[in-house]
Amino acid sequence: MAVDLHSFYGIIEVIMKKKKISIKDIAKELGVSITTVSFIINGKAKEKRISDAMIKMVEDYVAKIGYRPNHLAQSLRSGKSKVIVFMVEDISNSFFSTIARLIEEKAFDNGYKIIYCSTENEAKKAIELIETFKSRNVDGFIITPTLGLESQIKNLLSENFGVILFDRWIPSLDCSHVIVENEKSCFEGTKHLIDNGCKRIAFITLESDQTQMKDRLLGYQRAMGSFGLDPLVFEEPFHTSSEEFMGDQIMDFLKIHEDVDAVFFATNYLAFEGLHAFRKLDKRIPDDLQVLSFDDHFFFGLYQPSISAIAQPIELIAETLMEGILNQLNSKIPNQSTRVELPNQLIQRKSTLKKHMD
Repeated sequence: MAVDLHSFYGIIEVIMKKKKISIKDIAKELGVSITTVSFIINGKAKEKRISDAMIKMVEDYVAKIGYRPNHLAQSLRSGKSKVIVFMVEDISNSFFSTIARLIEEKAFDNGYKIIYCSTENEAKKAIELIETFKSRNVDGFIITPTLGLESQIKNLLSENFGVILFDRWIPSLDCSHVIVENEKSCFEGTKHLIDNGCKRIAFITLESDQTQMKDRLLGYQRAMGSFGLDPLVFEEPFHTSSEEFMGDQIMDFLKIHEDVDAVFFATNYLAFEGLHAFRKLDKRIPDDLQVLSFDDHFFFGLYQPSISAIAQPIELIAETLMEGILNQLNSKIPNQSTRVELPNQLIQRKSTLKKHMD
């Protein structure tokens, strides 16, 4: 007795609820080889020169029965999970979240998925996350490393995981990284303020041994020394205690140093605190002091007066990270390290208008 196609698929759907369908089952029902079905399901049909008619027949059938590949089994067969971990200090930070979004798009285009996580700059949490994802058979890691993570990253490299660091790096490790020109940009930013007539320039940064923060401080100090000016540095503890006290420490610092005529912030979130402090102190920008921040933010363009900033090349960072990790994952020689340092852009806005010299 003949059975129409609609009824046939209905029967199959009932069976699916009782039995998990495999590629082998699909191949048997359609009368084609298991290899052919596998190539089509895994997106390799064109590469293997399978006919459009065959592709359509298999894809239509797979869609109708609601078949989902067993990714764990695929991972065990191929040795690849097609998953990359994106591990940063704080995924809610606009810098990291924007890069994460761009990376997600680029990863998807290349057949990979991204897992996001935050370390909160705590080595213990970072180590636990790395061990957890290693056991999940992920392919690679893109990491902004915390201090104390050196041995874990060394182990990842020795176990042939793809690893690339960004935003900061570990000088003692031969590991791929993508960073920006922190020292050079802070030298040029400080020089910009000096060229504007500023003499007493404060650099507000974090109490941190992270490489990017040390390089930014070094760039400021080098510029001040080059022009015979005394550096004035305030290092804020890494974690502010509460939003209620946002900017209070900066405000106390400026009360002590009333002669400051410019402030250079090492990060945009420190600049947010500083702007809050300036309002409390009735400081006028740029009349009383000029303001510059490392790491641009859309808010700086909206603030009145608009705030000058050093903008990191976020899209280029994301592209370079994905290119680097994919090269590692597809290379026959694993973990050939590449070190990339990208240029930033100084965006001049109203907060650094040049002073009129008498």
